[in-house]
Amino acid sequence: MSQPDYETIVNKLAFAAITEQRRARRWRIFFLFLFFIYLTPILLLALDLGGGGDDGDADKGHTAVVRLSGIIASGEEGGSTNVVTGLEEAFKHEDTKAVILEVNSPGGSPVESSYIYNEINRLREKHKVIPIYAVVADIAASGGYFVASAADKIFVNRSSLVGSIGVRMDNFGFVELMKKIGVERRLLTAGENKGLLDPFLPENDRQKMHIQAMLNDVHQHFIESVKIGRGERLVEQEGLFSGLIWTGEKAIELGLVDALGSSKSVAREIVKAERLVDFTPKGALLERLADKLGASFSAGFARFFTMKMN
Repeated sequence: MSQPDYETIVNKLAFAAITEQRRARRWRIFFLFLFFIYLTPILLLALDLGGGGDDGDADKGHTAVVRLSGIIASGEEGGSTNVVTGLEEAFKHEDTKAVILEVNSPGGSPVESSYIYNEINRLREKHKVIPIYAVVADIAASGGYFVASAADKIFVNRSSLVGSIGVRMDNFGFVELMKKIGVERRLLTAGENKGLLDPFLPENDRQKMHIQAMLNDVHQHFIESVKIGRGERLVEQEGLFSGLIWTGEKAIELGLVDALGSSKSVAREIVKAERLVDFTPKGALLERLADKLGASFSAGFARFFTMKMN
């Protein structure tokens, strides 16, 4: 049996290493190329002049736009911090002729909704010459409508969904299931009502009455705010504040909203300042775009930085 040709083996190993290095370099170039493809639109948006930029028509002023999208909750895109920041910037800009709040929300936290509602009223009082209009896209329900009702006027599409003036609290009960599978619930509390709404305990009528009274109070706050915002425009009828939802067209008849319109038509025909300038905080927009890059790109991008010869 012949001795191994060590020189040949070494040459093969060296050639394999060079090949692997070339392959790794090609992958790095590929992911770098992808990175810049995805990064370019984000950078363009980050450099967008929307947050107070200027152009040749600046002397005519602009209509400011702030978007309220998604669930209204702390830390979310539709949360009060994000929306109020945009509204403040929109109102204080010297070229703003009016502010449009674009609402596309199914609702959310009553507290966060109330924060935005109150801030709209404060800003209206502070900047009395600048009107604020709400424009509903697909939906302004529950907290979304609560916020919109603070605007001077509300515009909708005839197919928009509007209303749901009510409050809800969700829970489940697993008591019978626990009995069937033979599991005993053991709970220790300091405070007789600390186990309120525990899904593994039987429903307590006294606690249920307490929760219902609390929901009724919050619901009444909602109703009062809508009545203040809409005033005599409301056509009160049975079921108006029951949590029902209507199309934009029906909502006009009920006085929940004012007319059909979009942001462009309101800016053009009502404000007479056709140029729309977006004051929605850019951070939220960039985060949404970054999320859309996808897990596969993230993994590939990580490999670009970590790929090496072992």
